[in-house]
Amino acid sequence: MEREGGKPAAVVAVVTEPRFTQRYREYLEKQKLLDRRHRVEKMPDGTVALPVLGETLPEQHLQELRDRVAPGSTCIVTQLLDPVPSKKAQGCSPAQRLCLEVSRWVEGRGVTWSPELEADLPRSWQRHGDLLLLSEDCFQAKRWKNLEPELWETVASALGVHRVAKRGRVSPDGTRTPAVTLLLGDHGWVEHVDNGIRYKFDVTQCMFSFGNITEKLRVASLPCVGEVLVDLYAGIGYFTLPFLVHAGATFVHACEWNPHAVVALRKNLDINGVADRCQIHFGDNRKLKLSNIADRVNLGLIPSSEEGWPIACQVLRRDAGGILHIHQNVESYPGKNLQPPGSSEVEKEHRPYPQQIITNQCTNGATTGSRRRMLSAATKPEWQGWAESAETRIATLLQQVHGTPWKTQILHIQPVKSYAPHVDHIVLDLECRPCPLVG
Repeated sequence: MEREGGKPAAVVAVVTEPRFTQRYREYLEKQKLLDRRHRVEKMPDGTVALPVLGETLPEQHLQELRDRVAPGSTCIVTQLLDPVPSKKAQGCSPAQRLCLEVSRWVEGRGVTWSPELEADLPRSWQRHGDLLLLSEDCFQAKRWKNLEPELWETVASALGVHRVAKRGRVSPDGTRTPAVTLLLGDHGWVEHVDNGIRYKFDVTQCMFSFGNITEKLRVASLPCVGEVLVDLYAGIGYFTLPFLVHAGATFVHACEWNPHAVVALRKNLDINGVADRCQIHFGDNRKLKLSNIADRVNLGLIPSSEEGWPIACQVLRRDAGGILHIHQNVESYPGKNLQPPGSSEVEKEHRPYPQQIITNQCTNGATTGSRRRMLSAATKPEWQGWAESAETRIATLLQQVHGTPWKTQILHIQPVKSYAPHVDHIVLDLECRPCPLVG
């Protein structure tokens, strides 16, 4: 385990004279008490300290060492404040180290280690500072239950963290509350830094997707100086903050109905120094009273933000219109335009696509449906088909909301990540402008 600042935590050790070291080692190995993660150390007074597993060495073992294993030996317990990792521990990957430590600890509890248990260990995880977030597909065997809660202390120690949590499926409650259980620790608040922006949130109450980093970087580079933006699904500030901190938006109206996300959003606006340029609208964005205000609207909800499209049209400026950033999960069929090399259909943390922008040119500002678009070689037909369908629907909504004709144009189709097998998370940048009045 690590202390604050990355220093290794103290480990317990039993101290004896050098001539008794081998006897002590053999006994501790037989009892599965020897800590192989750290080296045996020579003390300033010439004695030798052998690291042991656990928070202390039970008196029964100390008595056995003194009376039977090495009669007449010094046998005291101490702490090594700066333990030195063993060569074997230094050469292990984190997953290998976890397997090594958990298997030894389990056997020390009298439980037989088996291929079933080893296969049930995690191979990857998310790390947020001193909190380890495990995926739902590990530690599922019933035998683990009898080893809690000490099991989680062993996992934390092996991977150098102080807190452990495990996630389940996202709750289908509209607020996308993650089903995360805190297994070790007294709170789930963590901090993550992306592109110089600080995000604080409670992992048991709010989501954070590492796969969206390419889109956060992209919106951070957009020219938003002087613009008012409405973020209809703000969450903890995933896109609100890049628009304010890096893209230079003058003001953002951030809509969110998860109360836990709103608490985090307020913190994040404050710690990033942009709270004075954002108003939070708590509640259902379909009841939003804003209108005729936005130069740009972000609709960052998947699998679909379609329920927010009428409100997005409502908040756009009537005189000049603006740009919609519409997120969507689009199904792509097997055998067509396979994913780029290196992406995996079975990954739980799906890998983002390389950042790329697919541009469609419009001829003479024509309204939707009157132009033939050129597909980039990287564009899947399903993406283009959905984008054109969304464009047509938005054009209709704009006319219904404002009572006058509008023209729409696809500016970009931005791949974000593979969400699931044959399902891609993309973003459509759609320009929406009112048609000039004739006569």
